[in-house]
Amino acid sequence: MTGQADEHQRTMAFADIALGQIRALRQPASPRNYEIWYTYATGYSPSLNQKINDTLKEKGALSDADLEQIYESYLSPTRLSEKIDTVGSRVMGEIEQVMAMIAAAAGTATHLNENLASATDKLNHAQPKDRDGLRMIVESLVQSAKEMEESNAKLEARLNASKQEITDLQNNLETVRNESLTDPLTQLANRKYFDETLAQAIEDGRQRKEALSLIMTDIDHFKAFNDNFGHLTGDQVLRLVAMSVKANVKGQDTAARYGGEEFAIILPNTVLRSAITVADHIRKAVMTKELMKRSTGEHLGRITISLGVATAHGNDTVQSLIERADACLYAAKRHGRNRVMCETDPEVAAGGMPAKVA
Repeated sequence: MTGQADEHQRTMAFADIALGQIRALRQPASPRNYEIWYTYATGYSPSLNQKINDTLKEKGALSDADLEQIYESYLSPTRLSEKIDTVGSRVMGEIEQVMAMIAAAAGTATHLNENLASATDKLNHAQPKDRDGLRMIVESLVQSAKEMEESNAKLEARLNASKQEITDLQNNLETVRNESLTDPLTQLANRKYFDETLAQAIEDGRQRKEALSLIMTDIDHFKAFNDNFGHLTGDQVLRLVAMSVKANVKGQDTAARYGGEEFAIILPNTVLRSAITVADHIRKAVMTKELMKRSTGEHLGRITISLGVATAHGNDTVQSLIERADACLYAAKRHGRNRVMCETDPEVAAGGMPAKVA
């Protein structure tokens, strides 16, 4: 229940920001506009935020046409499916062209066989002294062979080109797929990918009887950074933490942006003590980095994170494991922040149901 309450508080905070923007700019509170400003508040799409900031700087307002264009470019649910459909159509087009080339080559081969059969028949009936006739038969065979060679060369060239084109299309399709599973701001896995991966990791760990640990981490005093220095600086903080997380996550581990300023790391085949070590490495890595405002070069100080670590039990679900790791995270915040706490720590066991702490 605690995890659900924390998630509710997070989403309501983003909702308040979104509605505040709609009121400030005197826009209709339509589902489309709400989705745009909710995404803006979360920072999930830096390109959307940049487009909005640039438009406001240029025009001082956002027209309905501007909002429609932003929605279609960055949020429309048909964007990815349209990309996939386009790639699929191009693949089918390449396959059809290859099949046409093969059919043409088969026709050329049939023609050569017919010529060979005809030449064989003529040779069988030719008079030994009929040199002109023999020469014509040989020339005919040579010409047919040349035509076949040219046809094969064209087919080989086309097949090689199609192979490269299909490889490029497959890469494009993989890019589209990765885009749908990646958080655009931090380049870590997004919430959808995290949920799917954690569910599979719990099932795999149960079947293989292997340990599975989960780290939940949250940036300390993140709201103060946003309030004091603006969303762009807040985005910089998120990217900095994401870099530190990524640098300390290896192999089969999965690092994800869980939501807002919270991150999660799935550690398959990892016992609790090892997961605590990973968490502390991440904490120290973040501490060593000093934040600087790019526009002015102003030094804004250092940031810290709090982390909670839990390990999967035999009857765990995705939600129950997240809730225990979240409880450890907020215990770390209650006990001074900038620390790692796990489910076996006495402070966690004695803490009861944690409240949200910034």
